[in-house]
Amino acid sequence: MLKQRLITALILLPLALYCVFGLALEWFAAVITVVMLGAAWEWSPIMGLRRTRSRALYTLSVAAILVTMQWFLPVDQIWQGKELHPLYFWILVAGGIWWAVATLLVLNYPSSRRLWSRTRSIAGVFGYLTLIPAAAGFFAVRSLDYNSDPLFGGFVLLFILLLVWAADVGAYFAGVRYGRNKLMPAVSPGKTMEGLCGGMALAFVVMMVVAQWIRVPAELYSGFYFTGLLTVVVSVFGDLTESMFKRCAGVKDSGALLPGHGGLLDRIDSLTAALPVFTLAYLWLLL
Repeated sequence: MLKQRLITALILLPLALYCVFGLALEWFAAVITVVMLGAAWEWSPIMGLRRTRSRALYTLSVAAILVTMQWFLPVDQIWQGKELHPLYFWILVAGGIWWAVATLLVLNYPSSRRLWSRTRSIAGVFGYLTLIPAAAGFFAVRSLDYNSDPLFGGFVLLFILLLVWAADVGAYFAGVRYGRNKLMPAVSPGKTMEGLCGGMALAFVVMMVVAQWIRVPAELYSGFYFTGLLTVVVSVFGDLTESMFKRCAGVKDSGALLPGHGGLLDRIDSLTAALPVFTLAYLWLLL
């Protein structure tokens, strides 16, 4: 399993970097849209949809929302100076509220499942709140200062990816080596408190290296580290939230597209939480 994960990661890493830095903004948005549609297809069985037609309709509904967003407001117009367009701002706020609610659902699982597990429409709304703000976060971060520096948003997005990857890698190896105490066994039996601490520690090292590399001003230190740590914590709950929904649906992996990693949704579950929360924190604490 580890060998498969490593091989898949080695293939995905250059592809991800090329999409972030090598594609024009419009093509980047198109790739992210396709990824989100793949994730929507994988979300549909989690909400109880089994027939191809039903899954396709749910996926098309996500496509309609994302295309309408980009038609109404092209990605190169998301930022108006230092201000984020209200459409994207409120989508991200909805995402931030959702992840606060999702965190409470995870912390109160399995008691919380009775609030949503018997109704497909509620799980479908949760899917929208997971995928649409995540896409908005991708678009908003990548288009940061695009006119003055086309690569700036790419480096910010890379920072988010590094935080999430560090949290994932640190948690995996610390959990394997030192894992004794289960984090939330009812949701994800494999995760441990030691793994969480290892992931947080490695992510903090990434933050310190980046802070020194880009020379973060002293007056922004508290905002920088708070934003980074909040992003890491919420990324963990993004992973746990998907695990919770899959457990209720009797699904082990969201798909089999990525050997050793499962489906697209399994690979981006942490990012779906990290992106909207990071973008909001960046707006309020670092701009």
